[in-house]
Amino acid sequence: MTVSDIIEKFLLETLGEELSVNFNRNELAAYFAVAPSQINYVLATRFTPERGYITESRRGGGGSVTLIRVNENAEDVLLKYIDQTLSDGIEYGKACQILERLTADGVYTKSEAGLLKAALTDKALLAPTVAKNRLRGSILKSVLMETLKNHDVQ
Repeated sequence: MTVSDIIEKFLLETLGEELSVNFNRNELAAYFAVAPSQINYVLATRFTPERGYITESRRGGGGSVTLIRVNENAEDVLLKYIDQTLSDGIEYGKACQILERLTADGVYTKSEAGLLKAALTDKALLAPTVAKNRLRGSILKSVLMETLKNHDVQ
């Protein structure tokens, strides 16, 4: 388990069932004996809108941060990703975050998400590098639209 994994787990446990949690970035960094940039990295990569989180930070005073869980129903999440995130293509990492969020929301099983991730890898997309993100976005958009049509999304 990496330091980033440990920090992520700590923040998730601290958040618990609450919709938000406030903390001081420098104090958290000192607690884990890491640089504040490590906390920024965890927030930027593990607590993204694709995963259902928003972070708000204030400069000064040691870096006050509020971590907010976005409480949307699965149908709204699907519609948001269909309309916004996928229209110009999507990187593989962001696509995986979307699928992880939808798995956490119970839209897909881990197995289904794993199959979709495999189908969206650069290796699976036989296209020029410049076209892979658009192709990946198009495929994911089609899958999400089909999910919206055929499943009882809560």
